[in-house]
Amino acid sequence: MLKQIFLGAGLACAVPALAAPDADEAAAEHPEAKPYKKDANASENVDAALARAAVEDKRVILVMGANWCHDSRGLAGWFEQPRFATMLKTKYQVVYVDVGYRDRNIDIAQRFGIDAIKGTPTVLVLSPRGALLNPKSAPTWRNAASRDEADIYTYFDQFMPELQ
Repeated sequence: MLKQIFLGAGLACAVPALAAPDADEAAAEHPEAKPYKKDANASENVDAALARAAVEDKRVILVMGANWCHDSRGLAGWFEQPRFATMLKTKYQVVYVDVGYRDRNIDIAQRFGIDAIKGTPTVLVLSPRGALLNPKSAPTWRNAASRDEADIYTYFDQFMPELQ
């Protein structure tokens, strides 16, 4: 089977189409989820997560992303996998905040010391009191879908607050 690829300026070429990966195999390699709700009351959800974290002596993972973003969906997909879900449940409250096209709920990021959303997802790790614990790495998650599963797991499982 041939697949036509357009090269621009009216040029095209035909190349052999690659076999599609097995759906289960692709999902296992790069799971995705769409937890970002544009109509959610993000401030209320963040406040509720902080309150639960204080009672349960946990931290909060505040994932600021969007369903249009492959990396935002990818990180959320990993978080739903049993291995991650078990670890996260014991250590964190996880909150997803929809940032649209980096033009929605920016006030929430600013509340915790992030002036602007430069890429999605931006992942804030917060103390139960709302202190930002990862100011250096919070904006570095915009390649989450291409990160190694073990590296992502280790980051959150053995999280150490960054020096400011």
